[in-house]
Amino acid sequence: MINLYATQIESISIHRVGNKNKNEGIFLSEEPFRLNDETTGLLKEYFFKPFREKEENYYKLANEVDVEFNELFKIVSEVFEDPSKAHLNSKKVASLLFEQSNHPHIKSGEVYVAYLSGLLLDNKKVDAIGIFKSELKHDFIQFEEKGSNLDIVIQQGININKLDKGCLIFNVDKEEGDKVLSVDSNKYDTKYWLENFLGVDPLSDDNFKTKNYLKFCQNFAKDVVLPAEDKQQEVLFMNRAVNHFAKNDSFEESSFLNEVMENPELIPEFKHYKTEKGPKFSIEDVSNFDIANKAVSDARKKIKNVINLDTNIQIKMDFINPESAEKFVEKGWDEERQMYYYLVYFNKEQKS
Repeated sequence: MINLYATQIESISIHRVGNKNKNEGIFLSEEPFRLNDETTGLLKEYFFKPFREKEENYYKLANEVDVEFNELFKIVSEVFEDPSKAHLNSKKVASLLFEQSNHPHIKSGEVYVAYLSGLLLDNKKVDAIGIFKSELKHDFIQFEEKGSNLDIVIQQGININKLDKGCLIFNVDKEEGDKVLSVDSNKYDTKYWLENFLGVDPLSDDNFKTKNYLKFCQNFAKDVVLPAEDKQQEVLFMNRAVNHFAKNDSFEESSFLNEVMENPELIPEFKHYKTEKGPKFSIEDVSNFDIANKAVSDARKKIKNVINLDTNIQIKMDFINPESAEKFVEKGWDEERQMYYYLVYFNKEQKS
């Protein structure tokens, strides 16, 4: 888990990268940018806000032969070894990005390369290199006094509330390719940023395994539990799955299945489904791991716990107390109306 509250920008260099395909050039600053209190505050909010709001999906710098052949890995390793070389290497970062900017959809923009200290990663202080890019320009209005009149001046600039692209490369796990977080607001050219420039692979850590196993369970519930039983049981299965993850520190598959799978006939179905679909979620060989609480919390927010009926009525289940749905909600068939019904028991209505 990451905490950027106490992060300091030790140095920052700003360059401009064009689109090679459009014969746009590259502008490399001779000196690092000189920060002051005002610009530091604005840039920290601009750079770090997307990482505070985004689900933490970690990557590692990689190469099909060896990480040592990843160009960005070589550059950042030199900076981590000697931070005084940050500006010199920031030019290499900008040049590397420029070389990959050869698709007509890729926008030109400013590239910021920052050396950062004081980041908290899993409660440990670490240094990092931040690489950020601003692409989209927006019109804004300035006002100018001219004699006895106030004139409108239209200018262009970047929206500091929305970073276009960015990554944080942490100085940890060097042998495995460092640890990387990435954000990208413009989904149309994600491959250029993640694959061509950064050259990253997903990091199969506990967060990755927790998140992907729960996604796999969600697909199993939709593809197997729903057709075999009904929507209520699909929702209840996911309720039990999420709560199992929430109350345990470690995951063991057989224990999970015994607790969560109320219909034992579905256990062989689950194992067959994992053999077939597991590779899609990179969990085909995963049966034991430490549970990442943040991933569970993120998954709980995304998983739908609502039964939508064709009579424009919704029944919302409680993830925290799934037993209520089993004790106080009954499903039946009305012969006279030739319709299904849900019977809900309660003592009194809660005030909203």
